[in-house]
Amino acid sequence: MRVDKYLWCVRYYKTRNMVTEACKKNHITVNGQVAKPSKEVFPTDKITFRKDQITYIVTVLDIPDNRVGAKLVDMYRKDETPAESFEHLELLKLSKEHYRKHGEGRPTKKDRRDLEDFGSDIKEEDSE
Repeated sequence: MRVDKYLWCVRYYKTRNMVTEACKKNHITVNGQVAKPSKEVFPTDKITFRKDQITYIVTVLDIPDNRVGAKLVDMYRKDETPAESFEHLELLKLSKEHYRKHGEGRPTKKDRRDLEDFGSDIKEEDSE
């Protein structure tokens, strides 16, 4: 089965077109080699791909005939993604919420000034 169809069948991507775009950007590797969308995958192959700032590592257990339900996905793949990568994503979400909660409206004048000061500090460091 093609790698784009496999990742779509086991529900990592919503559409095959999204998988194809990820392949074109070299985000997907099969057994350590960058994969084109038409690359064939077989049981025991190791697929590594980057999605939503997480690097997933998946081992192919079996090839599905068609797209499978969410409860049946574990029959066709073994997810070997380290737990630290999911924790890192949670920390990123928390750090974004720390400054301002989502839906609190437009930035205040003080927020804008802080951002401008921050931007000017970076420009000064670059010029040195």
